[in-house]
Amino acid sequence: HVQLAESGGGLVQAGGSLRLSCEASITITSFATMGWYRQAPGKQRELVATITSGGTTNYAEFVSGRFTISRDNAKKTVYLQMNSLKPEDTAVYYCNGRRFRIVKWDDYWGQGTQVTVSS
Repeated sequence: HVQLAESGGGLVQAGGSLRLSCEASITITSFATMGWYRQAPGKQRELVATITSGGTTNYAEFVSGRFTISRDNAKKTVYLQMNSLKPEDTAVYYCNGRRFRIVKWDDYWGQGTQVTVSS
């Protein structure tokens, strides 16, 4: 049974930093990609950043160099370092893992962690 557990969210002032962690119950090399998504109240869930098993990263345009996604295979953990946070970054942040199983892609999600940025 695959589980993803996020941590590290909280309340921070604009301009501050947070580091989110996502620990998996299985080796993260099992996932073709892992990533972070976010969902603000009244809005759709959107991509923040992804990282492949080979280490290739991809970021949403709004990140603008402020966030960094990384992984530690030994700790089965993916991180999202967020700097220069803005009030519009306020959202629930979800960890995602995607892997190919037999004939289809399976997506796994964590329970989410709240990030609140005050102005």
